[in-house]
Amino acid sequence: MKRIFILCFTILAGIFSSNSQSKQKPDSLAFLKWASTPPMGWNSWDCYGPTVTENEVKANADYMAKYLKKSGWEYIVVDIRWYVENDKAHGYNEKDAIYVMDEFGRLQPSPLRFPSSVNGKGFKALADYVHRKGLKFGIHVMRGIPMEAVKKNTPILGSKARAQDIYSTELQCPWLKDMYTVVAEKEGAQAYYNSLFNLYASWGVDFIKIDDLSIPYHQKEIEMIRKAIDQTGHQIVLSTSPGETPIANAEHVKNHANMWRIVGDLWDNWTQIKEHFEVCNRWSPYIGNGHFPDADMLPLGRIGIRAERGDNRMCGLSKDEQITLMSLFAIFRSPLMFGGDLPNNDEFTLSLLTNKDVLYINKYSQHNRQLFRKDDLVAWVADDPKTGDKFLAVFNAQDQIKIDESKDSVKIPVNLEQIGISGACIIKDVWSNQSLGSFNKEFAPIIKGRASGLYRISIKK
Repeated sequence: MKRIFILCFTILAGIFSSNSQSKQKPDSLAFLKWASTPPMGWNSWDCYGPTVTENEVKANADYMAKYLKKSGWEYIVVDIRWYVENDKAHGYNEKDAIYVMDEFGRLQPSPLRFPSSVNGKGFKALADYVHRKGLKFGIHVMRGIPMEAVKKNTPILGSKARAQDIYSTELQCPWLKDMYTVVAEKEGAQAYYNSLFNLYASWGVDFIKIDDLSIPYHQKEIEMIRKAIDQTGHQIVLSTSPGETPIANAEHVKNHANMWRIVGDLWDNWTQIKEHFEVCNRWSPYIGNGHFPDADMLPLGRIGIRAERGDNRMCGLSKDEQITLMSLFAIFRSPLMFGGDLPNNDEFTLSLLTNKDVLYINKYSQHNRQLFRKDDLVAWVADDPKTGDKFLAVFNAQDQIKIDESKDSVKIPVNLEQIGISGACIIKDVWSNQSLGSFNKEFAPIIKGRASGLYRISIKK
């Protein structure tokens, strides 16, 4: 009897210990909860390239707080090379760039462009300004350790190692040579990334876009970055860039980042938008709450002011093409990062960003997938988990120059039973918020070339 009692006690103690340890074990995927819906924000890249200033960032934050926050827009992101004092538009100054860096090899904002960062204050004041607006603050960084830090062999905070102990010239970014690779196996490598993210957390950074991670896929540095974010205790949403991320690494990236690029830089031309249909279809199985394939920024509104590409302009896409872009991003659940200068928005651009039904699809729809593609006629579907309704997006991606103008509009039949609708249903046009009436078995909207339709389908009661 004594043996039985001891055995039972041991088993119960083991179970209790196991349960206790399981409760105490940190959730390695807790970061997925930090962006349960696709992140929505503004990024300085499309309009200002590597030259944005503090006042321009504040102006965009002011506009977002006034006009967009109520629709769910929240991130204000300072893109590339905020640490260079003398960068230029239409490319990068790699000839005589002046870098701002602290004693531990960590890049700092240029006080010439961000006056509140003077005396090593970093982005703290600007982040506080954004936070006071009820918004969140983000920055862009390049993968690796600065070449300038290696040149000066700066110490690494939290380690006895120095910059020259952890770097490699292998796999250096081919299009911007500010950084060297950090070698994960080297003593001090993780400490360096930890020191970076502890700094960003102290500034109040809520979102970080890290470039040169995806092509090729730098798995070990991504893992170091994930650990570095988690050890801060501060919630920082992680975006990896640029694309296309190798789909062979899809499972790994979705377990380490909240969003990852699936294309290169998207600009305001139809050819690139048309290419998105195939890429989005390829990546649709990996859409999930907290982890999103990223179809890149929305090149809408006023862009090119001091950009890396193109002159100062309003978006070159037609209104139909812009609606097509927004419809595809919504039904695909891509993160929505607006690239234009918000204070220069016209009424049409603002309407694209504030249609509550379109944004609802982007935020909450599930089982997003391509229903069919017949040449350049495309249909996507998704479910509304809250109501049981279906969402349908129909695209005429035919190039107008290839078809007779008199036949520019095409009927695109959709078999409603194929999307789980049997019997009569009510269909509403999401963009116009108008009911189109009752339908049974088939819905066949007529869509112009490069245009689209986005619909909510409800069972008729």
